[in-house]
Amino acid sequence: MEIIPGRGVALARIGDHRSQVEDRIGPPHHGPGGERAVYDTSPMLVITYAADSTVELVEISYSGEGGDAEAQLDGIQLTYRFLDDVVSDLHARGYASTPSDIGHDFHAGFSVWSMHSRWARDLDPEAGEDDERAVAEGVSVAPYTYFCGE
Repeated sequence: MEIIPGRGVALARIGDHRSQVEDRIGPPHHGPGGERAVYDTSPMLVITYAADSTVELVEISYSGEGGDAEAQLDGIQLTYRFLDDVVSDLHARGYASTPSDIGHDFHAGFSVWSMHSRWARDLDPEAGEDDERAVAEGVSVAPYTYFCGE
């Protein structure tokens, strides 16, 4: 699923009304009518709605399948890879970022993060038990000001 920095994804864009999103992808399987809704897409979408029922934040979870089944940007697989590799690839393409406590917030309007629920061995069978490399587990898309609080 290709992200659109600062905007979301084709199925759900910042500012879309909940009804527009649900016309495209159906009702959520968790959180109907609530502030956060989880949609059964591949990869899975988690959408945060503002008080006026418009999309405020689009989050894309890792699928664990790799390749096209993961969040993408300009041919770069963003999820289910080592976080440092993702950040390095994005920086090489000219995307600037600010480190956060869980990943990197990119000035173009997205964040790549890890909650450390996966471990290095998920991606590298040769990784040792003490390998602390973070696995990119998700991408959040919104205007950069959403992440930096400005």
